Amino acid sequence: MFENLKKKLKSRRGNSLAEFAVTTAMMATLATTAAPKFGQIGAGAKEKKTIANIDKILTVANNFYNQTLSEEGKGRFPGQSKYDQPVGGVSLSDGQLTDEALEIYVETILDAKDNYESDLGEFVYVFSTASNDEDALQGGWMNDETSVVFDEDGALDFKKDFGNNGISSPFQDGSYAYLVIPGSGSGTDAQAPALIVIDTENPAELNKFLVP
Repeated sequence: MFENLKKKLKSRRGNSLAEFAVTTAMMATLATTAAPKFGQIGAGAKEKKTIANIDKILTVANNFYNQTLSEEGKGRFPGQSKYDQPVGGVSLSDGQLTDEALEIYVETILDAKDNYESDLGEFVYVFSTASNDEDALQGGWMNDETSVVFDEDGALDFKKDFGNNGISSPFQDGSYAYLVIPGSGSGTDAQAPALIVIDTENPAELNKFLVP
């Protein structure tokens, strides 16, 4: 009996050091090549999520515009006191039309703002009223490392239509901000204001605009 057991034990072949080294190298190679692909999948999912969130913000803004259009005769966006007033830091030069200002801003200025450390001082937070807004800080509705500023009236307008709540970005450095380029002209030549919403993670890529 013991002799048979000895033979069975001797017949079992273990892994050599060389085989172990080859296996380890193969696993390391697989991990190195697979990691970036998994990272890309994660980033892609976050991009889809944040664009969906921006769409929700635009829907609320569009509803706000239509309601004020019905009640006041001229539509305006959250934060605007009148349709021809800016929210944030983009105004019209003398004689400039809204669509011209929007095109210039999107194609020549916004395109260069590719991360949250870019100069975003012309934007205001969608859901935060001030730098010490505890709800916004706890909810992740703002990133206090950006240069984005605040518009209390606009944030309260948006929060009201979101059930006194806000939305946080899926990105660690992300948050939602917006600006309104004023409406222009009068009568049949009047142009509605334009709204731009960004995720501060990468404003150049993660943005949408609304022109009613």
